[in-house]
Amino acid sequence: MSIPQKLKAKLLRTWNALGPGLITGASDDDPSGIATYSQAGAKFGTKLLWTAIATYPLMIAIQEMCAKIGLITNKGLMGVIKTHYSKKVLYLILLVSFPSIILNVGADIAGMGAVGNLIFPKVPAFIFSIVFTVSLLYATIFWNYKRISYILKWLCITLFGYLIIPFIADTDWRQTIRSTFLPSFEMDTNYLMTLVGILGTTISPYLFFWQASMEVEEENQKHLVVDKTIISDMKMDIRIGLLLTNLVFYFIILTTGTVLYKAGIFQIDTVDQAALALKPLAGDASYILFAIGVLGTGALAIPVLAGSLSYMMSELFGWEEGLDKKFLEAKGFYITLIISMTLGLIINFTGISPVKMLFYTAVLYGVIAPVLIALILHISNNKKIMGEYTNSRWLNITGFITLVLMTVAAGLMIYSEIKK
Repeated sequence: MSIPQKLKAKLLRTWNALGPGLITGASDDDPSGIATYSQAGAKFGTKLLWTAIATYPLMIAIQEMCAKIGLITNKGLMGVIKTHYSKKVLYLILLVSFPSIILNVGADIAGMGAVGNLIFPKVPAFIFSIVFTVSLLYATIFWNYKRISYILKWLCITLFGYLIIPFIADTDWRQTIRSTFLPSFEMDTNYLMTLVGILGTTISPYLFFWQASMEVEEENQKHLVVDKTIISDMKMDIRIGLLLTNLVFYFIILTTGTVLYKAGIFQIDTVDQAALALKPLAGDASYILFAIGVLGTGALAIPVLAGSLSYMMSELFGWEEGLDKKFLEAKGFYITLIISMTLGLIINFTGISPVKMLFYTAVLYGVIAPVLIALILHISNNKKIMGEYTNSRWLNITGFITLVLMTVAAGLMIYSEIKK
C-alpha cells in the first residue's frame, strides 16, 4: 500500500470512528453559544482568545467521563444516577434542567429564524422559526438513528466557515498570537461575567446527558463489546469533536474581536446582530459564512438539546428510549422531544427576548453544573459501577479543577445579581 493510500485509509478509519463525541462537541457551538462568543469579541477584542485553549482539557475530562459511564454501564447518565442515588437528586436535576434546556432551545430557534430572515429579508423571522422547528421534528421522529447521526455528522462541516472569516478580514495576527498564549485578566464585573458566560456555554450540563446516552445508542447499534480499543476510539472521537468546538469558539471571538471591536461596535446581543454588523465591515462573504454557520449549528444543536431532555425523562420514568426506535415503540421519548421543541418555539411568541432567555439559561446551567460534575466524578471513581475503568489521576485532577471553576463561576453569577 502506497503512502497516500495508507494516509487515506487512516483518515477514513478516523472519520468512521467519529460519532457521538464529534456531534456533541459541534452542537456546543449552537446559536446561543455563538452569541456569547460574539459578545466576548465585541466587548473585549481578542483579550479572551486564551479561554479557547484553557477550557479544552476541562471539556475533554468531563465528556470522557460521561462517555465512559455510558459505555461501561450501558445506561444514560440519568439512569445511572437513578440506580445509585437518591430520588431527590434526580428531581433537583430535572427541575433545573427542564426549563434551562427549553429556554436554550427557544434561544436557538430564535437565532435561526433571525438569521434566515437576514439571508431572505422578504420572509419574516417567525416563519423561518416555524419551518426549522417542524423540519427538525420531522427528521428526528421519522428518520432512524443511523441516518440522523450521519446527517448530524456532516452538518459539523458548516462550522468550518468560521475558520475562514479571519483570513478574509483584516486580522492583526501578532496581537492574535499574543492574546492566545498570554492570558489577560481584568478585575472588572463585565469581564468576569463574560468569563462566566464562556464557561457556562462550553461546559453545558445538557451535553453530559447527551454524551452518555449517545454512547449507549452507538454501543447497541454496532453491538460493541467494550474494551481498551473501544475506549481509545471514544477518547479520539471526543478530543477531535471538542477540538473542532474550541477552534470555532476561538475563531468567532477572533472574528468579532477583530472586525466589530476595532469598528467600535461593543454591544452584540444576538447572532443576527453579529452577522449584520459584519456585512459592511468585513464584506458579504464573511456575513454569509457567519449566517450559514448559525443555521448549521442550530440544526445540529436543537435535536441534541431536545434529545438530551428526552433521554433524561425516559431514564427517570423507565420509558422506552432511543433515536433508533419508532414513535410507537418509544412514545414518551418522542412526546418529550415534541413538547420541548414546541415550547421552545412558543417562547418566541411570548415577547421574551433571546438575550433574556440566554441569561436565564446561563443562570440555571450555572446552578446545576457543579452538582452534576461532582456526581460524575463520584460515579467515575466508584469501582462497583465502573469496574476496572475508574478515573485516571489526570481525569480526576482535571475534573476537580473544572468543578472548582464552575462552582466559582456560579458564585460570581449569583453575587453579581445580588449586587444589582
